[in-house]
Parts: sequence; C-alpha cells; structure tokens
Amino acid sequence: MVLNLDTENRKMQDGNNDDDFDLEVKIPNSIFEKLKSIEALKARESQMCVSGKDDSIPTCDKNSTPGMITQRSCVYGGARVVLMPITDAVHLVHGPIGCAACTWDIRGSKSTGDKLYKNGFSTDLQEKDIVFGGEKKLYESILEVNKLYHPGAIFVYSTCVVGLIGDDLKAVCRQAQEATGCRVIPVQSEGFKSFNKTAGHKLACDAMLDYVIGTEEPEEEHPYSINIIGEFNVAGDLWGIIPLYEKMGVKVHTAITGDSTVAKVASAHRSKLNIVQCQKSSNYLAAQMEKKYGIPSIKVNFFGLDETTKSLRAVAEFFGDEEMIKRTEELIKSEIKNLRDEISEYKKDLSGRTVAIYSGAHKSWALVSAFGELDMEIIMSGTQNGKPEDYQQIRDHVCEGTLIVDDASSMELVQLLKEYKPDILISGAKEKYLSLKSGIPHCDFNHDRITAFSGYQGFINFARVVHTAVMTPIWRLSRK
Repeated sequence: MVLNLDTENRKMQDGNNDDDFDLEVKIPNSIFEKLKSIEALKARESQMCVSGKDDSIPTCDKNSTPGMITQRSCVYGGARVVLMPITDAVHLVHGPIGCAACTWDIRGSKSTGDKLYKNGFSTDLQEKDIVFGGEKKLYESILEVNKLYHPGAIFVYSTCVVGLIGDDLKAVCRQAQEATGCRVIPVQSEGFKSFNKTAGHKLACDAMLDYVIGTEEPEEEHPYSINIIGEFNVAGDLWGIIPLYEKMGVKVHTAITGDSTVAKVASAHRSKLNIVQCQKSSNYLAAQMEKKYGIPSIKVNFFGLDETTKSLRAVAEFFGDEEMIKRTEELIKSEIKNLRDEISEYKKDLSGRTVAIYSGAHKSWALVSAFGELDMEIIMSGTQNGKPEDYQQIRDHVCEGTLIVDDASSMELVQLLKEYKPDILISGAKEKYLSLKSGIPHCDFNHDRITAFSGYQGFINFARVVHTAVMTPIWRLSRK
C-alpha cells in the first residue's frame, strides 16, 4: 500500500528524479538524496497498512530495516522498565556507564515510600575489565551497595558487553547473596538477545517469578485482594486507581511493579485475582502466575471513562458479591456525574479534531476509546515493537481508513505527519520535537510525563492536557 518505490527507483537510476514519489505521502527527492539505500525504503512497504481495506496487519516483529535509523530500545531496556519501579531495590547495571543512561531513574514512576530506586548504579566496565573479565568488579560492587543502602533486593542487569565477554552473572549473584544475606537477582538482559525489547519484559517477569514471587507470605489474606499487573505508577497513575477499588471493598495488595516493594511483590501469590493493565509487558507474568499459583487474571484499561468503568465492573463481577456490585454502581454513577460538565467544555473545542498515536503497543489501541469520548478521530496509529496480536488489537479498535505503521523511522514519521496533518500527536519524548518542528501539537504519553492519566480524574487531566496542546494559539499562527 504505502511505500511503492518501483517507479521512483527506476527514475533515480535513470538520473530523472524531478517528480516526488508517492508514499500515499509525497516525500521530496532531497530525502532520497540523503538516504543511500533505496532498497531499505522498498523493504518497508509491508510494514504499513490501512485498516478496513482487508484483514491484513503490518509486517512486524522483525529486524529493523538497515539504514532506517530505528529508535527502538533494546532487551536490557525492556527488562529495566519493568523492574525499576520496585522502590526499595537497588538496580545495578553490569556494563559500561553508557548503558546506565537507559533507566527509569529520571522518569515519572512515583513512590509513596522508599526512593532508593531513583538512584542509578553501574559497575562502569572499562577496557581492562572487558579484557580480563568483570566478575570481581561486579562482586565488589554488590557488596558495596548493600553496605551503603541495605536494600530489599539487588537486581543485577547484564548488558551486551557482559554477554560478549562471558561473565557468569548467576554465579556472582549467588556468591554475593551468600556473603550479604540480601537477595541478589540476576537479570540476563543482554541487549542483543532480540531486536524486540518485549523479550526484555519477559526476562524481567522471569526474574520475579524465579527469585521473588512466592518467597514471602502476606501479613494478612484479604478475601477480595487483587494485584494490578503492568501498572508502573507513571506520574502517579496508580493513585487514581487504588482508591476506586478500595471504595468498592477490594484490597489492592500491590501493583507489579509501580510503587511496590520487594516484600509486596514476594507475597503477591496469595492474592485472589490479577488485573492486567499494560498487556504488552505483563500478560506473560499473569499467565505464569495462574499456571504456578492458580490466580486467574482479567484484562483492564484505565484510560478513559468507559474503560475505567468496565474495569471496575469486571472486578466486582469476578468476586460476585452483591453488596460490592451495588457499591460499584453507586461509585461509577457518582464519579461520572461530577465530570460530565467539565468534559463537555473540552469537547466543544476538540470535537472533530484528528489524532496520530505513535507510542507503546498497548497505548496505541487502549487510547482509542478515550479519544472517542472527546469526539476526536484517530487517523494514524503505530508502535516500534508491536507483535501481530498488538496490531490486530489496533485494527479492531480504530476506524476504517486509519493508517497503521510499524517501526517508523524519524524520516517516515515526519513525512506522515506533514501529509496527514493530525491536530495532535500522542507519543513519547523521542518524537516530541519532530512533531513540534513539523507544526503539530504534541502530548507526551510515555514514561517521562508528569501528569496522571489513569482513572476518572486522570481522564480529566488527559482531556485538559490535550485541549491545552491543541488550542495553543501558536499553532494557528504557524499554519498561516
């Protein structure tokens, strides 16, 4: 569909490149001149499609096309973002200091208690360590951080260099645990293990399953206890969810891993239900906990009024307590009643506006309902690390005619924004300035944001942020 390069490729080979080529998006020849490998663009054809034309989805979950300058994260990054919000743990990166820059240390995952997780730790491997091995340095680093901080656990992440030189991470962690008495947990997250950081999510979940979950007992067992899996308390999202369940009579034992502690995660196996928020990172963990501990799980979504309402009702219906169901309905009615007037004010300006989403795979379809409640239309959706099931979800949620894109490069994204001209782009910080320089308002919906978007009040925050971005006068001036 999108990238038909045969004609343009022939023109360039013939020395005739006066015409723009069609991406269903016109890309100027100057971009071709900067891009050395035309075949790299041709290879991208199958990674874009339009919903509704057929049942197809983009080709995905494959190595990025050489020369396309992908902005994907690595396996190590995928593992780190899942485990980092455990607040009372040390997260020690075994590798060069540059790898420690890929962290949650400066991101928006918040804590009601311990702030240890906000500190960055690295073994800072140098050339001599790479030549002679870094095991001794790792062992000494573990002993030092344990002496200084007395953490609930020490997660040790291996990086590409460690995988190449062959340091025995598990053996060092086992030896250090015996010496310190502290949990020392190896996370075999060498970045080169996969082109898709989702593999890192699974490795992080395996680390919790193998070394943490099921190793302690809770102080008490509540008959209606749940774990919220795949919720990382970015900007305090979790704090907009827990009070709702508490008003229903449900006990949130812990989130995995937002605002959690090692002890809470260790005793999560006694909860009666797992609800899964980020289904990209945590479906695997929920499935394994059901297999190992018999805890059933349901999928939830707290982005938008309708989805939050469904998520509350789903838990009440699972437990089947009539009094809980009644309280839940009263809670929903009360919460929505207080928000209707404010939402209608935002809708006056936002109705009919168009949206492009380029974010995590889960958010690329989970936000569809939220924008529908603001009468906004999604015209493009994509992600960098999507799997076939992720794109099927996107296709099932968006309207016919929506462009679906896998692993777009910066060049492609800029051209698509210029052609489709959405009224706002929803993405992370990496795409922020591409959007602003293209004259497109931007809303950060990634780990860097500082405003909570989950739950009922979170939706009002979200509507306000989107409204402010879209209605800022500078965009009217720039388009003139």
